[in-house]
Amino acid sequence: MAFQMVTQYAHSPEDIDHYNTDELRQQFLMAEIFVPGDIRLTYTYNDRMIFGGVTPTTTPLEIKLDQQLGVDYFLQRRELGFINIGGAGTVTIDGTTSDVAPHDGYYISMGTQSVIFASTDAKHPAKFYVVSTPAHRAYPSKQLAFKDALAMPMGDQVHMNKRTIYKYIDASTMATCQLQMGYTVLAPGNSWNTMPAHTHARRMETYLYTEFGDPNTRVAHFLGTPENTKHIWLEPDQAVVNPSYSIHCGVGTTNYAFIWAMCGENQTYDDMDAVDMHDLR
Repeated sequence: MAFQMVTQYAHSPEDIDHYNTDELRQQFLMAEIFVPGDIRLTYTYNDRMIFGGVTPTTTPLEIKLDQQLGVDYFLQRRELGFINIGGAGTVTIDGTTSDVAPHDGYYISMGTQSVIFASTDAKHPAKFYVVSTPAHRAYPSKQLAFKDALAMPMGDQVHMNKRTIYKYIDASTMATCQLQMGYTVLAPGNSWNTMPAHTHARRMETYLYTEFGDPNTRVAHFLGTPENTKHIWLEPDQAVVNPSYSIHCGVGTTNYAFIWAMCGENQTYDDMDAVDMHDLR
């Protein structure tokens, strides 16, 4: 097993104003997430979120971060969420194994000492997209089936943003320290997400773009302050970091899906600051 975790630092709006395309991608893009038989993670200094992919094949995989985090084991002071966007798999949490179907998720409590990921079929591996945030107390671990996710239809065909938001980890349905996580699916013929744009200064967010409707689909993700936006072009299964001051919206050449994850000091989902369309630059 190979294991890789890279660090991305926090930046002010004035910093990114001077970045060229390559510098912007280096600082905010996670380009390679799901590598068969491998774990690929990013540690961002924005609210100290860790996010990335665990892709087991013939051998189960376990995230082991102790010296890097100054702890005895990975989740000693953290909570973890994941959503599986690959084939069927299993997760073994402190010795107890659960099946994880495609699009199912899990919330795993602070204090959990062992989390082992496995695929049912190595030729069609599970793709666990994992997100971990600092925690201050233990809340119960909870399996999160896709069929039980809180579905919120949003948008309309006229504005090309008809989509369904599936909330997996949400303060309205379960207790966590700060992590929120969900999965948004755009309807065919729709391309815009999270537009009209907004910011939420009290928490940051990451987007993993996936399940593109066509192999030639590409998504342009917009970030930065409303009056000084930047964009990054994404391939399938790539993720971007959005600081709390940043907008986070995108448009694709066809429909697609994305997994969003948030953390910060406020868990209220609709605590956001709308941006007037005429203020975007």
